[in-house]
Amino acid sequence: MTAAQPEALWAGEQPPAFPLVALVGQPQLQLALLLAAVDPSMGGVLISGPRGTAKSTAARALAALMPEVPFVTLPLSATLEQVVGTLDLEGALRDGRVRFAPGVLARAHEGVLYVDEVNLLADVLVDALLDAAASGVNTVERDGVSHRHPARFVLVGTMNPEEGELRPQLLDRFGLYVAMQNPPDSATRAAIVRQRLAYEADPVGFVQRHAAASASVAQRLRCARERLATVTWDDAILEHVAQCCQAARVDGVRADLVLLKAARAHAAWHGRATVAVDDVEAVQALALAHRCGGSPASGREPSPPPQSMSASMAAPTSQGGSPAPLDGTAAGHHPAPVRAAPGDVSPGGGDASAGDWGAMEPEPITVPQPALPQWADWWPKKP
Repeated sequence: MTAAQPEALWAGEQPPAFPLVALVGQPQLQLALLLAAVDPSMGGVLISGPRGTAKSTAARALAALMPEVPFVTLPLSATLEQVVGTLDLEGALRDGRVRFAPGVLARAHEGVLYVDEVNLLADVLVDALLDAAASGVNTVERDGVSHRHPARFVLVGTMNPEEGELRPQLLDRFGLYVAMQNPPDSATRAAIVRQRLAYEADPVGFVQRHAAASASVAQRLRCARERLATVTWDDAILEHVAQCCQAARVDGVRADLVLLKAARAHAAWHGRATVAVDDVEAVQALALAHRCGGSPASGREPSPPPQSMSASMAAPTSQGGSPAPLDGTAAGHHPAPVRAAPGDVSPGGGDASAGDWGAMEPEPITVPQPALPQWADWWPKKP
């Protein structure tokens, strides 16, 4: 396929999304998105970083793992009525009956709601989004309409801190936070460019080469979501969570709840029936970094609390620029089973010369692996 052919092939047609498993050097981002999908009640994930760091690409890649659920993008020009819904004026004028006209939150139910440049949205819109994301219900009382409807969705927000801050009150209500950085070295930059060029040259072929890994992750995600309600924790874990949040000097107890939920989702992702200390440590930075010290949304580096947060914040790379194991071990060293790496979907295998640099080898799982699971009943109903 020549360089000119992809443009002709995709003129007027949307190419398939870049696979999440093919992202290079972003283990924390991959992990945060998957955990938010396992348990959307955490409040979603906020991705902050400079231009061109694959924020939007990652959000669409998550949705591609769930092809049967809606992927809704909230435009910056949206009004409150368009987001939460309002009175159906045409119906009221036509037959004199007051009816509810659903908004974006209704369309995103049981799907993924993507908000680009969330820091540029009006605060009232962000409030509405976060309320619905945390509660799973959208309540509308305006224009003579009093209506409630389910609105359970995976909220993914992205922002560039150079374009404006997000108020701390709103920042705190996002469940997880990922601070994207520019590539740390030239080898990583070259690997990222190599992956992107391979994708642009043949989007369908690129996606097909990663289809087995994507199917494995999609099936594992489904199993984790189904397992979530059965995962338990003991008082020792609850006390450890409280100590982490106390050391981080966070305000309120929302951080405690999010950290515990994130650890539970991490345990479910790894197929465990109980939450371990390792689960808490693996997600501590994602749940607390934006709630302690400085404000990440303002571009200032937050002050990590004591214990192991600073170690878990980094995504180490091995020599030569290729992604290192996500648990920080040296290449070829196998960690203990309970220390399963926090982002098993990270790029870890593949052949750079074949344009497949950074593709992971799917981790064996104990359930059947169809080409892609059906997601129509993916979102369990509340008890």
